[in-house]
Amino acid sequence: MSTQEHPLGISFEFFPPNTDAGRDKLFGVRDALATRAPRFFSVTYGAGGSTQDRTLNTVRTVREAGYTTAPHLSCIGSDKGVLRELLSRYRQEGIDSLVALRGDLPSGTGGGGTGQLRYANELVEFIREETGDHFEIAVAAYPESHPQAQNLDKDLANFVRKMKSGADFAITQYFFSAEAYFHFVERVRALGVEAPIVPGIMPITNYTKLARFSDACGAEIPRWIRKQLESYGDDSEAIGAFGEDVVSRLCQRLLDGGAPGLHFYTLNQSTPCLRILDNITG
Repeated sequence: MSTQEHPLGISFEFFPPNTDAGRDKLFGVRDALATRAPRFFSVTYGAGGSTQDRTLNTVRTVREAGYTTAPHLSCIGSDKGVLRELLSRYRQEGIDSLVALRGDLPSGTGGGGTGQLRYANELVEFIREETGDHFEIAVAAYPESHPQAQNLDKDLANFVRKMKSGADFAITQYFFSAEAYFHFVERVRALGVEAPIVPGIMPITNYTKLARFSDACGAEIPRWIRKQLESYGDDSEAIGAFGEDVVSRLCQRLLDGGAPGLHFYTLNQSTPCLRILDNITG
């Protein structure tokens, strides 16, 4: 995915800023994180209209300095014509990596999805049909199970189907239990998936936001972490120090256990990620 590959397979995720100030800040964040020679930067996806334009603009912001960039692409609510146009545009921009996702279901649609492509495996198949092997494709993995999965076995089967549809590797939802990751990898290896599964890492800097994100996406915050974070109240310095220690230990455990790298959900901040990397590589 990159000619300059970090030995740990480090990568970072950005979201498209919605203000000029946010875009200006992202230049500095981008350059600070680039000092760690990441394999790539990913950029989350806005489905349609101005949000989609912000995704492309953010991709350009990252790429203009020569960094490998992997835009997210989701299929919910998009028809094949729109997706085909996006793929063509990304190829013209020199993009050769994508993160292919189903995307969030609009409220009231149930579990079947909307649009011509309903699931991520269908999106991966479509990308391969349209572009062959041009793109290296990452997909999502859920060590603690997808929040909408009926049960763990069906979730694992869906993941295997997604990988076998043409994905090159997977990036997990964030988690705070290394055992959940190792158990997931063991299960999918037994089901024939040999591709790399990169742990997604969420730095802890704000308990309120973390709890909201986690409740929405189904990521489990262990009770002992919740209780400790709650005890700090509004003491952001204490929350940051505790979070740095917890996540640094998690990352070290993952790498020691054979994880192929780390993918950081940066929330467009560099300092928390850099501190964690200093702790595990310094």
